[in-house]
Amino acid sequence: MSNKNPVISPKSRAEASRKGFFSFISDAFNELKRVTWPTKEETFRLSIMVVVVSVSVGIFLGLVDLVFTELFDIILGRS
Repeated sequence: MSNKNPVISPKSRAEASRKGFFSFISDAFNELKRVTWPTKEETFRLSIMVVVVSVSVGIFLGLVDLVFTELFDIILGRS
């Protein structure tokens, strides 16, 4: 019976793992070089937009919560 799977020593397995890790890091940096990064103005504008939308949604949800709280207080007779 012949074993078709070659035996890999722990040392060569560690070397392969190390090469794989450094290859992954190298590939990640190469991908980051190809990214089209936004300008400072675009980053600032989009950050302001995120803050405005977050505050707006927070206010909206707060008002909805207030309305439902009052409604349930009226329904349950706790006003």
